[in-house]
Amino acid sequence: MSSDNWGDTQRTEIEATGLAPTDPREAAIVRTLSPGDYTAIMAGKNGTIGVGLVEVYKLQ
Repeated sequence: MSSDNWGDTQRTEIEATGLAPTDPREAAIVRTLSPGDYTAIMAGKNGTIGVGLVEVYKLQ
């Protein structure tokens, strides 16, 4: 799964969480996951570098 410019996909779902990014260039996804262990791998678009943050929320 990849994400860039969060408003290009899943706009309705992301806005409904009340946690939508303030910058349209940011990445965001909404996924339903089964209980278990997961690993997030973050990489820059087109090989770029920078600083990133992964946040996970339990939404109901």
